[in-house]
Amino acid sequence: MSYTPSRSEFLAIRGLRCHVRHWGREGAPKIFMLHGWMDVGASFQFVVDALRGDWHVIAPDWRGFGLSERSGADTYWFPDYLADLDAILRHYSPEQAVNLLGHSMGGNAVALYAGARPERIRKLINLEGAGLRASKPDQAPGRFAKWMDGLLEQPELRSYPSQAAVAARLQKTNPRLGDERAAFLAQHWSAQNDAGEWEILGDPVHKQTGPLPYHVEDVMACWKAIAAPVLWVEAEQTNMWTWMGDEQGGRAELTRRLAHLRDVRREVLADAGHMLHHDQPEQLAHLIEDFLAG
Repeated sequence: MSYTPSRSEFLAIRGLRCHVRHWGREGAPKIFMLHGWMDVGASFQFVVDALRGDWHVIAPDWRGFGLSERSGADTYWFPDYLADLDAILRHYSPEQAVNLLGHSMGGNAVALYAGARPERIRKLINLEGAGLRASKPDQAPGRFAKWMDGLLEQPELRSYPSQAAVAARLQKTNPRLGDERAAFLAQHWSAQNDAGEWEILGDPVHKQTGPLPYHVEDVMACWKAIAAPVLWVEAEQTNMWTWMGDEQGGRAELTRRLAHLRDVRREVLADAGHMLHHDQPEQLAHLIEDFLAG
């Protein structure tokens, strides 16, 4: 398989060294793509390959993921993603409103950002960044206790004997992922350590349970403030509902949440799971370009 060539760049973003992957021609219209939890910017390779137009795609690795520097702290705070994104957009597009896409955790981050900085967004694409189940006040004591208990342990991520084993692990999570694409992702998703094993390029601290509640109505206030048109894309075989409750309740809650968006187009990709940009990149690329051109 032939892949669209990419190039790497490193920026100093809020005191950390941030890795940014680029595809396409400098000066072409830009699309910023933000990856999800325990993923990397290179994850969008297959979507980039399927784009037919002349685009400059810019995909950072979030702090503590991929080749971006780890924070060094014992907890990652979600608002930092918004501030990092703000700095990245100011660097690459200081004046012009941007086309912004996010998947999963990245979708949650870009949606919050688009509500906080509505003037900075030309069009927004959210790939299954639906959010979490709403927190309840009586959960707070246990949540704080769980967070403090977690700080007493050293989180770890499993290492693998080879890149082929990393690829197999990716395929175990996503059975739709073919051998060639799994092998490509494995080389960007892992690196060899001093012991000769392959470690996932993600800070194990990301596994820690955070102490902050998920105030869903605060999130909805941000969604309501989004001025740009929004393309919402979900997968037909998604497991997104597990983060919002059971499937029946999650479907109703997603419809409620999407109703807060003033201008939204909702699409469902057949034969795809949560990693829809791996499962159906051609269909997704077509939706993206059609939406951005509309």
